[in-house]
Amino acid sequence: MPQLPEDIIDRLNQMERRLKALSTAVNTRPAQNQVTNGQFTVNRTNNDNTTSPVLLMGGSAPGTTRPVIRIFDGYNHEIFADDILTGGLARPWLQLMPPMDMNHTRWPSTTSAAFTSIAQSFNPVWQPKMRMTVYTKVSGTGVTGQVKVLVDGQQFGPTVTAGSTFDHTGLLPVDFPTKFGKVMTVEIHALASGGTVYAQPVLMYGTQT
Repeated sequence: MPQLPEDIIDRLNQMERRLKALSTAVNTRPAQNQVTNGQFTVNRTNNDNTTSPVLLMGGSAPGTTRPVIRIFDGYNHEIFADDILTGGLARPWLQLMPPMDMNHTRWPSTTSAAFTSIAQSFNPVWQPKMRMTVYTKVSGTGVTGQVKVLVDGQQFGPTVTAGSTFDHTGLLPVDFPTKFGKVMTVEIHALASGGTVYAQPVLMYGTQT
């Protein structure tokens, strides 16, 4: 029988320990749908064979240890980012409604006895629901009327008595899958009896279901 090297047993034992350690590491590795440390990046290969990021998660920005979230478009523009200093959204900037005239005599108005459009705006559809608040007034005692809101010609929310506040949150009366990203028309309609009805939108934003 050939003579075995004196350290062959030691080598076999070391190999067995390494195999056990490797097996343990494989079986206890973190879930692949989690990022526990470091930075996670999804890249795209462009037509010119260069690589650019699509999604960046993890890491940290100067002055903080909080992780960052970034999304980039096909031109390497940062189109979404969180505010890591105070929380919330950093980009995109969202439009806010400017302060409105509180003198109701300068508000959109009508003396028509039939519903007529007195205010209109155009907005892209991004969320399936919308909240809208409209102040309404009448020109004097004994004057009556009604105010309602239409979206693409369909009524949104209730019809309110002039002099009360329209405040409604609800699904847009559109086919959301086909309307997404397209422009909707929002109108305020009013009618009056015995005088003038006024209406002024003061709040409008999209929201989730």
